[in-house]
This record gives sequence, C-alpha cells and structure tokens, in this order.
Amino acid sequence: MNSVDPTIFLILLQDGIVNGAIYALLALSLVLVFAVTRVVLIPQGEFVAYGALTYATLGAGRVPGSVFLLCALGIAACGYGFWAERRTLDLSATLRLLGETILLPAAVLVLTLWLAPQRAGIAVEAFLALLIVAPMAPYLYRIAFQPMAEASVLVLLIAAVGVHLAMVGLGLVFFGPEGSRGDAFSGATYTLGALTVPGQALWIVGATLLIMAALALFFGLTLRGKALRATAVNRLGARLVGIPTAQSGRLAFALAGCIGALSGVLIAPLTTVYYDSGFLIGLKGFVAAIVGGLVSYPAALVAALAVGIGESFSSFYASAFKEVIVFGAIVPVLLARSLLAAPEAEEE
Repeated sequence: MNSVDPTIFLILLQDGIVNGAIYALLALSLVLVFAVTRVVLIPQGEFVAYGALTYATLGAGRVPGSVFLLCALGIAACGYGFWAERRTLDLSATLRLLGETILLPAAVLVLTLWLAPQRAGIAVEAFLALLIVAPMAPYLYRIAFQPMAEASVLVLLIAAVGVHLAMVGLGLVFFGPEGSRGDAFSGATYTLGALTVPGQALWIVGATLLIMAALALFFGLTLRGKALRATAVNRLGARLVGIPTAQSGRLAFALAGCIGALSGVLIAPLTTVYYDSGFLIGLKGFVAAIVGGLVSYPAALVAALAVGIGESFSSFYASAFKEVIVFGAIVPVLLARSLLAAPEAEEE
C-alpha cells in the first residue's frame, strides 16, 4: 500500500476540495430541479461538457457548433410554446415568447459570429460560453419535459436519459472526438508551506461559495425564489395559490443550465474535456445529490465534498478502482435508507 506523507496528504485534500466544489454545484442544481419538477436531470453533465468545450473553442478563435444548437432549440421551444398556449396567448405573451426563444438565440449567434474570430479575451469568451450554453436548459424543459410534467418520475427519468444520449451524440458532431482545454483565468500560483495552489483552483472554490451565497439570498429574499421553494414543497398547493409551476420549472432549469455551463468553464483550464466527459462528472454530482436524498441542499454539499475527497484519495491508493469506490459508496446509503424508511401504504 502507498504511504501518504503530510505534503501528499495536503495535495490530495486540495484536489478533493476543488473537485468536490464542482460536484457540489452539480448536486445543488440536481436537487433544485428534482424538487421543483421531479426530473432527475441526467443531462446536467452535458451542460458542463458543452460549457467547457464551447469556452475552449472560442479561445481557439472558432465559432462553436453549440451556438447553432442553441438556435435550433430556441425555434423548437418557440413552436411548442405557440402550440401549448395557443388559446391564451395575447400580444405581450407572444412578444415575450418570441424574445425568449427567437431573439435571444439570434442575438447570441450574431455576437458569437462577430466576437469568436477576434479572440476577445478570457472574460468575454467565458461570458459568451455561458450565453450559448445556459439557455439550452430551459429550452429543453419546454420541449422534452413540460409536455409530460404530470407524468411519473420513471417516465421523466426515461425522458432525461433520452435527452442525455441525444446531447452526447450532438456533442460528438459539434466538437469532435478530440478533447480540449481552455485558457486559465489566472496563471498565478500561491505557496502555502509545501503546498502549491494554482489560481484556477481558487477561482473554482470562490465561484462555488459565491454561487451558494447567491442562491441562499435568491431563495430567501426574492419573490421568484420563494415561489420556487413553494413549488418544491408542494407543487399542487403552489398551483392552487396562483404560482405558475411551468414558469417555475423553466426557472429551475435555467439556474441548472447556468450552474452547469459555469462549472464547465471553470474546469476547462484544469483538465482535458471530451464530448462525453460530462457523464462521469454529472454522475458524481448525482451521487452527492442521492446521498442528500434529492431534497437537502446542505446534505448534498457535504456529500459532494466527501465524494471529491474520496475520489482524490482513491486515485492515490487504488487508481484502478477509483470509480468503483466512488460509485460504490452510494450502495450503503441506499441500503440504510431502505431499511430505515417508514413503510408507506399502497395507493388504491
């Protein structure tokens, strides 16, 4: 067995915390989406991969194919919106739908065609990558999940798997089989004793803490945030008091898309990302969300850090079994829950 001296221990702990920060963001978005819509968002990892690869493509001075996917999804979402709301659409609702689904992707496309060849800089490229990838999530909700919002969790899960497979295939088409890396936000390194901390790692941890604080303020202080919390607690009750659950679902997906795209942009400088890399990343966030019961944000956060640290130390002690150890950790949690859960009466 490999031995770990204090320096190696600190390095592994640092890597685990950085990875756990990304998994925490994904776990929080998974819990949010499931609580509001009952959708297990399997494609969350694809938003990470798309964000990283779009950012890397912009950094290379090329127009990413994902911007054309954004336009196609916007057109499809517009078509569904007109069909689903054809009896209630007025002028203001029509203009809002056109603005959200047609004008926004068109503006992003024009901006991308203009800025991509100019190599406008890291900040602009990162922001543009977010503009391209984040709106895909609410469009996907309109197209794939809103029509079956009242279906069972199993049906929604099957739909999520289908969306995941489609996005992986489209990722291969748009980005190719080769992996890519993006430019680091900061080339600085900081020395803490024997430990060297890259600036990008601090960006990841700092962004994670900032997003968590922003989400806490959003849920606690804003009307939309309180509406999301009400929808998560009781979807039917929220609808009865006038909260539009379809809009809550789109907002939850929009937040998940922003978090996934930002996570991809943050990790792009640290690791090579491929078109199918999002599946494993998202799956580790899913493990953390499951440990949190898909309902508890603090539990999901703690579980995500545990997954990241466990993965880091597993790669040192038994690298060949790293993934087995990480994903196997979910088994005792599920077993304990099945043994401790109170029996429920079967529905008539």
